Amino acid sequence: MTSAVEQLAKNANWGAFSKATELKRRILFVLGALIVYRLGTYIPVPGIDPVVWNDIYSQKGGGILDMFNMFSGGALSRMTIFALNIMPYISASIIMQLATAMSPKLEALKKEGEHGRMKINQYTRYFTVFLATIQAYGLAVGLEGMQSSLGPAVIDPGLFFRASTVITIVGGTIFLMWLGEQITQRGIGNGISLIIFAGIVAELPRAIGSTLELGRQGQFNLLELLFLTAMVVGVIAFIVFIERAQRRVTVQYPRKQAGNQMQMGQQNHLPLKLNTSGVIPPIFASSLLLLPLTIVGFSGAEGGDWTAAIARYLQHGQPIYMLLYGGLIAFFAFFYTAIVFNPQENADMLRKYGGFVPGIRPGQATADYLDYVLTRLTAIGAAYLVFICLLPEFMISRYSIPFYFGGTSLLIVVTVTMDTVAQIHSHLIAHQYEGLIKKAKLRGTGRRNR
Repeated sequence: MTSAVEQLAKNANWGAFSKATELKRRILFVLGALIVYRLGTYIPVPGIDPVVWNDIYSQKGGGILDMFNMFSGGALSRMTIFALNIMPYISASIIMQLATAMSPKLEALKKEGEHGRMKINQYTRYFTVFLATIQAYGLAVGLEGMQSSLGPAVIDPGLFFRASTVITIVGGTIFLMWLGEQITQRGIGNGISLIIFAGIVAELPRAIGSTLELGRQGQFNLLELLFLTAMVVGVIAFIVFIERAQRRVTVQYPRKQAGNQMQMGQQNHLPLKLNTSGVIPPIFASSLLLLPLTIVGFSGAEGGDWTAAIARYLQHGQPIYMLLYGGLIAFFAFFYTAIVFNPQENADMLRKYGGFVPGIRPGQATADYLDYVLTRLTAIGAAYLVFICLLPEFMISRYSIPFYFGGTSLLIVVTVTMDTVAQIHSHLIAHQYEGLIKKAKLRGTGRRNR
């Protein structure tokens, strides 16, 4: 009986999907945009010898460079036009959000509604171009100083190479920023998150092959490989469980007089997610770690230089790296939650519509209560994010497995998948409601004609 009901539900969803032309158009647009993005990760930057660069990257790979390469979808290891990926835009967004929280002028601009939001987005784009230009120029200068036993990485170094590299890489970042906004507006899901998601997923087969090759070489035995697989599956299941967890705050609405009838009071719930910030804190933390260290991995400095010391301390498994990474994740978990959920605004909205939390006075007392609950939920959510992102770091340092199996990558893949599926489901439900409304109108018209 249960299987029959499930089959009917699946058939209903499939029927709704087959008729939802707008949803299919949105999904096809997302797929086309991601294909364009993946093609761009294979277009090399002009003036670089790919053979020499592959040899250099194989020697310098590891630590912060592997993290950068993960977010770029392998574009950095191939030194393509998307080498910086979308990370300058994320860094600019972080700085603008911090500036908005601290600047009264930007805060007032944010409260102006759609016009203010468009202005802040425009400032973020300008700042993205500025950051991308600095990073691209540093990358070009670092590439000119690189060479291996096969020769120099740059075929013809000089001013022309630096200018062309900056223009190419900055143009690639701006294109990805525009592509992400188009996916958000005309597709399904968050465009920036989907671009990062596509880069990680595209490199997973290679990461799995590298892990199996390490096992074949004897770096870990079959039992350790099975344990690693079980750990990955367990982390995914734990992420799904926590991301779906929420605290439901009971909200009571009083009875209302409607004509001669008295409507009964309604009881509803205000859902507060355990991890309100989602996947944003690990992405922001990674971006801030990458921003000042873009050139450190390319500096070619000797062991006694300060840049080499920074690169050494920020390797995976190092205490300083884990401390900085965990601290930034916890900070952005609280910071982003404070941005997306304002207890005072929600308390005012409840009082406006006559709602109240049982046992709590409306107004400031309700705002304090919501802030009390949300702070404790965010503390648990931040601890969960730090645990998920740092636990695999110990495994990476112990077994030297590819960085794609780290907690950050798994968290991004699982969370983005869940959000995208939820949005697809919402579109299907909305389409079913539209169909029911149309049928009701047709039936009403037919009865009037009779």
